[in-house]
Amino acid sequence: MTEIATPAPRSKDRTSKFGAREGDEGIIRCDACPVLCRIRPGRAGACARYANENGELIRTDTLVLMERVKAEDGKLVPFVETNEDWDGKLLRSGETFVTGIGAGTTYPDYKPAPFIVSSQHDGVDTVTVVSEGIFSYCGVKVKIDTDRHLGPESAAVRCDGEQVGHVTTAEYGSQMLSLGGVHHLTGGSKKEGNVTCKTLLSLCSKEAVELTIDNGSTVVVQAGQAPVVNGTPEARMRVGCGSATVGIFAQQWFGHVDEVIVVDDHITGVLTEHQAGKCLDMPPAGIRVRGRRSTPGRYFQVAEPGAGWGGTDITDPLDIIRKVDPKTAWPGLRVLLTSTTGEDSLFCTLDNDLVPVPAEMPAKVREVVDLIGENCEPSLCTVLFMAGAGGSLRAGVTRNPVRLTRSVARGISRVTMGGAPVYVYPGGGITVMVDVLRMPDAAFGYVPTPAIVAPIEFTLPLDAYVAGGGHVDDVVGVADVIEDYAQEARVEDWRGDNPWPYPDTAL
Repeated sequence: MTEIATPAPRSKDRTSKFGAREGDEGIIRCDACPVLCRIRPGRAGACARYANENGELIRTDTLVLMERVKAEDGKLVPFVETNEDWDGKLLRSGETFVTGIGAGTTYPDYKPAPFIVSSQHDGVDTVTVVSEGIFSYCGVKVKIDTDRHLGPESAAVRCDGEQVGHVTTAEYGSQMLSLGGVHHLTGGSKKEGNVTCKTLLSLCSKEAVELTIDNGSTVVVQAGQAPVVNGTPEARMRVGCGSATVGIFAQQWFGHVDEVIVVDDHITGVLTEHQAGKCLDMPPAGIRVRGRRSTPGRYFQVAEPGAGWGGTDITDPLDIIRKVDPKTAWPGLRVLLTSTTGEDSLFCTLDNDLVPVPAEMPAKVREVVDLIGENCEPSLCTVLFMAGAGGSLRAGVTRNPVRLTRSVARGISRVTMGGAPVYVYPGGGITVMVDVLRMPDAAFGYVPTPAIVAPIEFTLPLDAYVAGGGHVDDVVGVADVIEDYAQEARVEDWRGDNPWPYPDTAL
């Protein structure tokens, strides 16, 4: 294993490595970001993350340490659950992870990361490089579980009247928004950039944000909460498209109805024409629906998109019926019309003129409609922060940045954000995406350039860090970080659904 020199003792205060005095008035110019605020004593900079305290530039955000606890029944004090002698300290260095939250940034590029922390795990000497990145190239992908039509694909998404993103391709049971990005942050007006930055920060901070979509809906989005579309909270994510719903529940309907039409903006299903009905030997019902027939029992474009049944603009489901074939249909024929979530449903019988007449829904039919609802997952909003880690971040890790990029691509360096796992996009660069709900609260900030500030950590074996041209002289032991910051840091429990960034076995 590579050995490193014992680092010099760290200061135990919150003094930042950024900033320089200007004149005799105690003003400090903060160079933690390109804004270069001139901060008077007792005041904070524009981002409120750095302040001038008695002539010293200090961090105002609290460093976040996360402790992994292996107790089975609630949290135990560290010495109870370990075989090692307890040294009386509140945190154990072997089970503590230093996050980038409150750590500070690496701007300008030549500065090493604020924390380069060494530790040992299962015999592997490990380094975690901890920083807060200033991201101009960043945005969020918002997944909204709803069948309601929010707006046409590529339509502008606005907040406070400014475009902050666009509608992107819908996914199965969800509408998708792409918000932020460098063009909205820096390529438009100053107001557009500021509103975009504020929108991203609010969403990443798990706050509710009201968005309007051109030629579409108003939707309130909040990570982990149900979307509110045009003032109405959504409850259910559809069980499937109309065709899939027919296939799933065909056997339960068999014998209780003569026809089922599942209304869906994308693929409306008709039971007796569908392969599921054919396999059950159901006779044709002769009810023809609007739209373009795809394959048997599957229809596209039965109506315009909207906030009605199944994401269409239909509010009266009988409007979907184009005609009833008198050669096939018969009086008394039982037909069920339902949406893909079961929230909307109508039972009818054909009268002597073969006109559908609403009737009381039989109990057995109601059971299947309720079963559709039971199989629908709760409608939620998911906020995924996405960013490209470039210059300052990589230079803060190593003197040869391309080696960090290659290390990440090969899986040697594990990337986390506030301790949460990220998805690293293939190809060049370090482009990552993270679920904000898996990160600690208050993990994000901003600088008025404008840009989003987000924590990021790179964990890799010490040997690999040295070979990659890392800032070895700035490495400090995790025990020293705990010693310096345990009293003032925010200590949180490690989330059980997040993988431990350190190797449990040798890499």
